[in-house]
Amino acid sequence: MADLSTREGQVQRHPDRTGVGVHVEIIGAGVVGLACAAELLDRGASVTLHERGAFAGAQACSWFAGGMLAPWCEGESAEEPVIRLGGEAADWWERHVDCVVRNGTLVLAPSRDRSELRRFGQRTSHFSELDGDAIARLEPDLAGRFSKGLFFEGEAHLDPRKALAGLTERVLAAGATIHFSSEVRASDLSGAVVLDCRGLSARDELADLRGVKGEMLLLRSRDLHLGRPVRLLHPRIPLYVVPRADGIFMVGATMIESADRGRISARSMLELLGGAYALHPSFGEAEVVEIGVDARPTFPDNLPRVIRRGRVIHINGLYRHGFLLSPAMARMAADAALDPARILENLHSGEFA
Repeated sequence: MADLSTREGQVQRHPDRTGVGVHVEIIGAGVVGLACAAELLDRGASVTLHERGAFAGAQACSWFAGGMLAPWCEGESAEEPVIRLGGEAADWWERHVDCVVRNGTLVLAPSRDRSELRRFGQRTSHFSELDGDAIARLEPDLAGRFSKGLFFEGEAHLDPRKALAGLTERVLAAGATIHFSSEVRASDLSGAVVLDCRGLSARDELADLRGVKGEMLLLRSRDLHLGRPVRLLHPRIPLYVVPRADGIFMVGATMIESADRGRISARSMLELLGGAYALHPSFGEAEVVEIGVDARPTFPDNLPRVIRRGRVIHINGLYRHGFLLSPAMARMAADAALDPARILENLHSGEFA
């Protein structure tokens, strides 16, 4: 039976400590690698991570993530496993870091794109419909700008960089070792169990892995306050605006079939800024703090995989759902690492195959 312990006044449930005496080496300290480390440590295993960057997340696409824990919204375009497995995310992250905000997600569309809002609602669930007054009560700075919206009250978000830092501190405090600026492959390691969490860099081992380029902006506006992520629907480039501390907003993100990790395109910059301005004109005076570009690791069906090849277990292909799906994938990876005979979960059914 799982044990219960009290932390900061809350009762929290931890997995059985079936990993006592097991040592696991993990390649990659992005969101997936760190989540796997935390899950294994919770079960009593010892962990060593190898990260090619100078700090956790430095060379991972999770550094530029939106950090939305929004399984119901993702159901608009994602397959059922994303919704089902993503439902684990908010509780898991809340147990491991202190930057989870449970204020829901607001979905809006300009009047001319009202059909997009109807379509979004037809493809999703767990929302309430809002009129203009309800939107204004929820987000006063958007009063008078939108007459219809959808509110997904049960969703959450976090600051990805704070979450990566917090999870790094947690795994180190739990006894993990992290070797930074250490670029290794599984063949370089002697451990009995190796988790390969290299993302797109693992294309040398996973031939059907592809890159999907994402571009995002960090803007600072002192004149606008939002209490939750807002998704603005548009037929060409649906975007989201995620509030962070100190007047910072993350605006993203494009999805381009390319493994290019170079500079943002002029068209993407215009569309992201134009979408933010359409949400609120205050963004026209905002400061551009940072531009982020990276390629998300993705399999042909846009679903992640846990692949066992001897002593090496690959966890990859989380696409645009890194923070949403990493807790579930870490659970599956830990199951596989601690039980070599375990049959891996079939994502499409939620059963074992």
